[in-house]
Formats: sequence, structure tokens, C-alpha cells
Amino acid sequence: MSENFAKWYDPLMNPLEQTVFKKIRQDLIQRANGRVMELGSGTGINFPLYKDVENVTAIEPNPYMIQRSLNKKEKASVPITVLQQSAEELPFSDHSFDTVIATLVFCTIPNVEQALQEVHRVCKPGGKILLFEHVLMENPVLGKIQTRLTPYWSKICDGCCLDRDTVSVVRQQGFEMVELKQYYRGLFIMMEFQNH
Repeated sequence: MSENFAKWYDPLMNPLEQTVFKKIRQDLIQRANGRVMELGSGTGINFPLYKDVENVTAIEPNPYMIQRSLNKKEKASVPITVLQQSAEELPFSDHSFDTVIATLVFCTIPNVEQALQEVHRVCKPGGKILLFEHVLMENPVLGKIQTRLTPYWSKICDGCCLDRDTVSVVRQQGFEMVELKQYYRGLFIMMEFQNH
């Protein structure tokens, strides 16, 4: 896991984060309730947005990202615990969380199916799964461009896959879709699912 990627992630993403991404994140996070688990918390961009939840357990595998998130964690208005852990092996009992949140994360998780099985296991029945991701575009020309760029992009961006069809993978795991919103011609999506 790259220290350089952690260093330049926030400056690179800042133009998007200060405009449309901020609104998407706010809309997503205000839907959260109770005990929250955030997968791939990165540099802690979501931490200041949590308001009406009991607490947040943030999972992040990259120690350099965790280090950069600690300042935001200390300033958060709700209790946040950050753990260095992978999404595929969550150290929690079944049905531990009311809400699971992931933002721009499933593009980098090596085994998405296993991570989603873990999400299903640790989220309470009827609990919320809230995702904001970039995905494979439906436009065939743009989708092919994403696929061609992915091997190079992945090397630069810590394993990020531009062409991951996250919507299909999540649906295959049997989660009940509540809402799906698309942004930038389907490059980015916001999804709310209910655990079964």
C-alpha cells in the first residue's frame, strides 16, 4: 500500500470533494443511523459529516491513509474508532452495525464478493448499506476506455479499478435495492440497500 498515494489523494480529489462529491457524501451520510461501520475510510473525508449516529467504526487497510485521517477523527462530532483491517475479514460479531457505509472504496477491494458477504454478516437484518462509488459506465465506448485504462490506473492509484461493475456485484449478493442515483453519465453512483 502506497505512502505516496495517501499523500496526494486529498490534493488531487479536492476540486471534486469541494463541489458535487461533498453534496453526494452529505446526502448519503445523513441516511445513516445507530452504530455505523465505514469501509475504507481513507483520509477521513467523511468523518466531519457524521452527526446523528451513535458511533462510527472506520476500517482502513492502508496505514498511511489512517495516519492522515487522525486529525479529522479528533475533530469529529461523534465517537470514531479507526482500525487497520481489510474489508474481506471483519473482526466483528454478526449483526453488529445498523449502517454500513463505503465511499469510493469497492473499486480497490481485491475480493469484492467476500467483502460484501462480510458486510451482510456484520450488518443487522433490515440495516442500511450506503455506497458511493465510481463504476463501469453503461456506454460501451466509454466502458471500453475504462477497461483499457484500468491496468495503468490501478498501478498509480493503489489498486483502483476503473471498470468494476459494482452495481451488479452488489445485486448478486441479494441485497434489496432501495435507491440508485447516477452522476456524470453513470460514472459515479450512489446506492442505498437494505440488508436481508
